[in-house]
Amino acid sequence: MRITTTLAAAAALAVSGVAATAGGIAEEVMEAPVVVAEPAPATSSVSPTYVVLGVLAALLIAAAVNED
Repeated sequence: MRITTTLAAAAALAVSGVAATAGGIAEEVMEAPVVVAEPAPATSSVSPTYVVLGVLAALLIAAAVNED
């Protein structure tokens, strides 16, 4: 009976040792997170308000020229 108890204890230790190193004994590799920088939105040197006013002025001039 003593050999059976010793063998059972040895088997339990062997199994627990294998379970503890199941993933390997190498150090865990932590990868740095990948950060993707979004490009800055393109800005125009001319305000859209000036573009709209310019188009309206051109349309009014064209309409005035066509009446004559």
